[in-house]
Parts: sequence; structure tokens; C-alpha cells
Amino acid sequence: MPDLKTRLTDALSRPGSASSDFDLNKDVQVPDCKLTPAAVLVGVRAETESIILTKRSARLKHHPGQIAFPGGKQDDTDATIINAALREAEEEIGLPAQLVETLGTLPPHQTVTGYQVTPVLALVSGHYDPVPEAGEVSEVFEVPLSHLANPSMFRVEGRIWQGRKRLYYTVPYGPYYVWGATARILRALADRMS
Repeated sequence: MPDLKTRLTDALSRPGSASSDFDLNKDVQVPDCKLTPAAVLVGVRAETESIILTKRSARLKHHPGQIAFPGGKQDDTDATIINAALREAEEEIGLPAQLVETLGTLPPHQTVTGYQVTPVLALVSGHYDPVPEAGEVSEVFEVPLSHLANPSMFRVEGRIWQGRKRLYYTVPYGPYYVWGATARILRALADRMS
């Protein structure tokens, strides 16, 4: 079996297309608006072959308590979208950039909140003790890549949003309910790895 880095770079080389929060809802018109550039770090721990995820603080105004990748919007000080992902990971979970080997990016994901999110796939090596930024992150945890790279672990669920049923991907793991944009990005990676 190829090593982890080879499997991830092979996945990046496979064809894929941009995704959105609207993928499963063909009756919804995708808004034509200027999207805010953002990035998330899809960090795979080399030692444990698991993906680093966060539980957002319940005190946040947007998406409180949801499972997410470390990440956020690209600032003027970020030279590239990859720099934005690395900066946000260091700010949110204390992940030093020198432990991160960027492998590439997955196609962007458009959110219902007007962001164009670029997932940055990376290997994280060496000793790392997460330090959640208390104002944004209540917990940092890992989910085995074998779970998240298996398309059969994903389900389509739905709920009423803005007066109509909205469908979305989920990929639950133990007590963690991973859904929405995070699950959709993970599903894109799973499709490429399967």
C-alpha cells in the first residue's frame, strides 16, 4: 500500500470540481454574488493518519458549536490563500506552520454565507499539542482518515431552512456530528481517495 503522502497527492491529482452548499438542492438558485475568499486547513496527522477538526465555540455568532476545519477568510496580509489557511490554523489551534507540509488545494467550496472556501490539504508531522483559541474553538479533536475517506460513511440528511427543505452531507463520528460545508469538503476528498 502506498504511503500516506503518496495517497494524498494521488487524490489531489484526480479530477474534481468545485462544490457548494447548494449541490444537493437543485431547486435552489445559487446566488450570483461576489464571494469572499477563505481557506481551511485539511490537516492530516502523519503519525495517526487522522484529520484535525475543531468544535466551534458555543459563544460565536455564526455557526456556534459546529464542527469545522481550522480556517477563515483571507486577510490583506496573507500573500496567498494557503498562507491564510496556515495563519488561521496557528491562530485557532496553535498549529505551528513549520509542522505543516502543504500538499496542494482541493477545488473551492461556495457557502450559503457568501464565502469561496479553498481547502488546503496538508500533512502535519512532529509533536503538536493543540491550543484552542478560547474565543473561537471549544475543542480540537481528530477523526481517522479511514473513516472520512470512505464514501459509505457519509449520509444525506435535511432540515427546513428559509422555508424549504435543505439537503446536506453528514459524516458522524462518535459524539461529533460533522455536516454542512465541512462534510461536503470531506466528501469531495473521500471521492478522490476511493
